[in-house]
Amino acid sequence: MKKVLKVVLNVIVWIVLILALLITIMVFSSGRNNGVANLLGYIPMTVESDSMKPTFSKDDLIICKEVDDIYDLKEGDVITFWTIIDGKKVKNTHRIVTVNEFEGTRSFVTRGDNNNQDDTLPAYAGDIIGKWTDVKLNGFGKVMNFLRTKTGFFICIVIPMAIFFLVELYKFIVTLVELKKPQLTADDEEEIKKRAIEEYLASQKKDSSGDGGAEG
Repeated sequence: MKKVLKVVLNVIVWIVLILALLITIMVFSSGRNNGVANLLGYIPMTVESDSMKPTFSKDDLIICKEVDDIYDLKEGDVITFWTIIDGKKVKNTHRIVTVNEFEGTRSFVTRGDNNNQDDTLPAYAGDIIGKWTDVKLNGFGKVMNFLRTKTGFFICIVIPMAIFFLVELYKFIVTLVELKKPQLTADDEEEIKKRAIEEYLASQKKDSSGDGGAEG
């Protein structure tokens, strides 16, 4: 039973470590890429409004994928793209409602599923960040946003990884100590047992002699 629990605990620890490493990679990659994390072509995005309800909602985490060929995009696809809102360049995730082509240039008219009108500006090839893969994690965007903060990164990533490495270091030191201990042969073990029996019998004989003297 102890061995099973030990294996299960090790598996859990490794899963946590792998997740911590993946999150670390995503956090650092987003810092170098205008806030857009990229892990082998997959892009986790936190939904920041309810404009796509009921498809997904604010604070959900959605997974997009890089678009290799802009001509693969079609009406009905949900894309994440750069746009201008209130004079600021921001990320937006809406559905393509119309595909326009003019003099070899392709652009996309988009609209949120919860909106009554199309977005003001079309999305061009250079604006496209990725296409939604239909994967979403309800409410997990809050977790990702917290992990991107210094406090969240320290509590959820740095501390668990430090504990993991300390535990592994302890195991390594214990293993080295065990290996350095002299290994007893079968003859050595028999000799130890023999001595233990002799000492036990001698102590019993001594006790018996002492009892006899008291009675006399």
